[in-house]
Amino acid sequence: MLNKYFPPDFDPSLIPRRQRGKNPQIEVRMMLPFSIQCDTCGEYMYRGKKFNSRKEDALGEDYHGIKIYRFYIKCITCAAEITFKTDPEHGDYKTEKGASRNFEPWREKEAEEKAAVNQRVEEERGDSMKTLENRTVDSKQEMDILDALDEIRALNQRHERVDTQALLDATAREKKDSVETKEMNEMDIVMAKEAFQAARDKKKEPLQKKPKTIVKVDDKRSRVPRIIIKKKDPKVPEPKEKSNKPAIALMSAYGNGSSSDSG
Repeated sequence: MLNKYFPPDFDPSLIPRRQRGKNPQIEVRMMLPFSIQCDTCGEYMYRGKKFNSRKEDALGEDYHGIKIYRFYIKCITCAAEITFKTDPEHGDYKTEKGASRNFEPWREKEAEEKAAVNQRVEEERGDSMKTLENRTVDSKQEMDILDALDEIRALNQRHERVDTQALLDATAREKKDSVETKEMNEMDIVMAKEAFQAARDKKKEPLQKKPKTIVKVDDKRSRVPRIIIKKKDPKVPEPKEKSNKPAIALMSAYGNGSSSDSG
C-alpha cells in the first residue's frame, strides 16, 4: 500500500478535472474473434490472437436498444489500423475497414438454413395444404429420429452389459487352456514314441514262456465277485542222482566169467 502525504491546507476542489470527450476510447486487452487478412500487406491473423485494442461506442448505431461497439487494432506486420464492430443481430462481429474476414463454411450453412426457414414461412402464409404437407414431413422426420435414438440406446445398453474384467478373465483362461492342451499333446506324442520304441525292442528279444496263471473267484464275503490272480511259480527241474547199477552189473558179469574159467 502506498501512503501519500496530504498537507493541512489541501483543498481537493482546487485540482483541475480532466475533461473527457463525448465518446472516449478505452484501452482493452482482447482476443481476435475471427480470422482476418490485412488489406495493406496481406498478413493473416488468426482467431484467438491477443491485441491491445481501443474500444468506443458506435455513435448513432444500435440494434433494438443494444449498443454497438467499435474496436481498433493494428496489423502485426505493417501496423495498419484495422477496425471491426459488434453485430448483435447475428451474435457475431463484422469487419469495418483495414481487413477482410476469411471464408467460414459454417456461416454459409447458417445463412442457407435461415433462408430455407424464411422461404417456408412465405410458402405457408396463404396455403393450408402446403402447411399440412410440411407438418407431415416434420412428423416423419421426428419418428425417424426417435427410431435412431432407440437403436442407439439399445446398443449402449448392450455395451453396458459386457463386463470388461470377465472378458479379460475368459481370454486369459482360454489362453491357459490352449497352452495346457498343447503341453498334453506334446506329452502324448512323447509317450507314443516311447511305447513304439519299447514294442520294437521287445520284438528283437527272444521269446520266453509266460507262466501260467490261475484265476480264482472269491465271492463268499461280498456280493461283487473279486478276481484274484495268482502266478504259478515255474518248476525248477531237480538234479538227477547218478545210479551205479550199470557198473554193478558189469562187475558181477566179470566176476561170473572169472569163476567159470577157474573151474
